[in-house]
Amino acid sequence: MSASRVSVGWLTDAVASVFRALGFSGPASYLVAGSLVDADMRGIASHGVMLLPMYVDRITAGSVSRAEHAEVVRDRGAIAVLDAGHALGQLTGDQAMRLAVAKAQHYGVGVVTVRRAFHFGGAFRYVDLAATQGCVGIAAANTRPLMPAPGGASAVVGNNPIAVGVPRAGGRPVILDVALSEAALGKIRLAAGEGREIPATWATDAQGRPTTDPTEALRGLLLPSGAHKGYGLALMIDVLTGVLSGGAYGQGVQGLYADVSVPNDCAHFFLALDAETFAEDTQAIARRVDDLAQQVYGSTLAPGTDRVHLPGDIEADRYDRAVRDGVALQPSVLAGLTRVAAGLGVTLPEPGGAG
Repeated sequence: MSASRVSVGWLTDAVASVFRALGFSGPASYLVAGSLVDADMRGIASHGVMLLPMYVDRITAGSVSRAEHAEVVRDRGAIAVLDAGHALGQLTGDQAMRLAVAKAQHYGVGVVTVRRAFHFGGAFRYVDLAATQGCVGIAAANTRPLMPAPGGASAVVGNNPIAVGVPRAGGRPVILDVALSEAALGKIRLAAGEGREIPATWATDAQGRPTTDPTEALRGLLLPSGAHKGYGLALMIDVLTGVLSGGAYGQGVQGLYADVSVPNDCAHFFLALDAETFAEDTQAIARRVDDLAQQVYGSTLAPGTDRVHLPGDIEADRYDRAVRDGVALQPSVLAGLTRVAAGLGVTLPEPGGAG
């Protein structure tokens, strides 16, 4: 079945009502709901409302805490370390980046790491938060190992996401948000369902050999983007997140869809650089970023194309359409939302239409 569109307001209220039923405050419920809906609005379904049943299962099982704030366990000048206590990552991630921005506005730079954390949704949210306050923002997280080292046949590094956001005069912040595998696991599952081959650069079989068979790939390992380059960057993100925070790294990070009673135990890294500190006036960096953006937009087009994109443009276009026309949701995602709401005694109104 094809996706249907529901209004942003209806979907946000529906998801927030689930978190309210689980005992979270109104502001916390809407912050997490807004994160999930925002991802769907941008076409990043892997970080959207489809995650809600897993979140509910983990909260109910106790591996995700109902706490709404992380504990500050180290605070020295421009640097802080937070202990999330396995709270929802959107709540502690928002807290951490806001602290990093506040430190950057005082010291020029702010760095906050978070240990004993949980999935924080789309990394783009945190760097957008920084960029809209005049800072260059960086956010990263580690995940359970999914990729091998070059020459290896076992998983040693996660598909660790990293995002960078920069303020831009006269336009939206420029945002890069990437994970570090050559292809998402969901793309491999889709290829397997359609019975088609995949590129040999996407994954290995169970013995660590590159494969074009998606069924074999699902038994094997993801391959890093850019071969040794993606692997090396993923490893260093493990250092910035798990090692620096005193939290879990490598094999210590557990799978989101593994035993829901066992904490995910990932770690996060947030950095903010106050752009004003680097320039002669408050908007100088943002103007330079916009000049660079115009150079990109004005570049020569390849045959058969009608525009070039900055990082984040495609997602921003989808977001604008969702604001106008509603959020596209697969029937299975809508059914999952309805099911978990009913299980918590929440009766949802009929889905709001597009717009």
